[in-house]
Amino acid sequence: MPTLTTTIDGRTVHWRDKKRYYWPLSLIIPLLPFLAWDAVHRTGWDIFWWNGPFWILVGMPILDTLIGVDRDNPPDWAHDQLTEDRYYRILTYLYIPLQYAGFFWGAWMVTHGDLSTSSRIGLTLTVGAVGGIGIANAHELGHKKDKLERWLAKVVLAQTAYGHFEIEHNRGHHARVATPEDPASARFGESFWAFFPRSVIGAARSGWRLEKARFERVGKSPWSLRNDVLNAWAMSVVLFAGTIVAFGPGIIPFLVVQAVFGFSLLEVVNYLEHYGLLRQKDANGRYERTQPRHSWNSDHIATNVVLYGLERHSDHHANPTRRYQTLRTFDEAPQLPSGYGTMIGLAYVTPLWRRVMDHRVLDLYDGDITKVNVDPRKRDRILARHGARTEPAGT
Repeated sequence: MPTLTTTIDGRTVHWRDKKRYYWPLSLIIPLLPFLAWDAVHRTGWDIFWWNGPFWILVGMPILDTLIGVDRDNPPDWAHDQLTEDRYYRILTYLYIPLQYAGFFWGAWMVTHGDLSTSSRIGLTLTVGAVGGIGIANAHELGHKKDKLERWLAKVVLAQTAYGHFEIEHNRGHHARVATPEDPASARFGESFWAFFPRSVIGAARSGWRLEKARFERVGKSPWSLRNDVLNAWAMSVVLFAGTIVAFGPGIIPFLVVQAVFGFSLLEVVNYLEHYGLLRQKDANGRYERTQPRHSWNSDHIATNVVLYGLERHSDHHANPTRRYQTLRTFDEAPQLPSGYGTMIGLAYVTPLWRRVMDHRVLDLYDGDITKVNVDPRKRDRILARHGARTEPAGT
């Protein structure tokens, strides 16, 4: 295992990334369609075509429980050495050819394979899971200054037709996180099923408005392929049109279902990352600077490896260009009770989610509901329930 070294006060100091050889396990995800075929071939059990949803809702929670958490942080002096190590960067690049190998192979199996309707649906959702989890890879790549990496992020997002995410997330969500104005920050009392359409529609609108405003500032029309929302969407159009030409119009349900399932995974992660958290306003009515306490964190090793450190979300919001292998955990960051896999399952069942999370949100604010990002449709009822005045959020 490579050892990083430096000299501090004349003394040589060493540090090793204990997860260095865990990170390649992220490449198991794009192999899920092929692993499904292998399991079905070996056992004859068609249920394995569903291993994408199974991996997310059952496999990851089990691994998170068995492997546990890691709250160790790389030392500050190791940051530059870790960042410059291309080993970590190559892992994000390798995901992409494996992702699209599974996508096209899945399309072929759905149209030409001897599969039952249930098996086709299972394989379609498994391919969608690869695209959805791949958005974590696009998230990592899209935050970087290197043009190639930002372009590769769009390539990853093309499968789910969610190319506007890179623009909205970087320039919209990061500016408005943990405020009522952010479509990607879930509000206290808001179910995932209410949040989902609000975030999907809000993200598309926000991405377009941000790019439109950018072009207006230089006096140009946004209807150009230089518009990063349009050129990202164009990638999806080309991908889907090419797939339809190659496999026929019968492939259209596959394309739609896998894309929707894929970006729904992004949105359920959005839901749990900032649920109920609110940046307070100062005397001038401006929101405070984003702090670690404005993101829910989890230090579970298994999910962090699969999602390129996404669960260390507070450090990401404080330092958006920081590479996944250098992200740190903070004591002041609120911690989810489990990894994302478990929390996704809870988010789908609203009563369970609220039972687990609502009291944790209130505990962070010492029971003061007026400091919480509350769903405005339920605001009066929620404030009244907690004995608070009905005043605007963020005041």
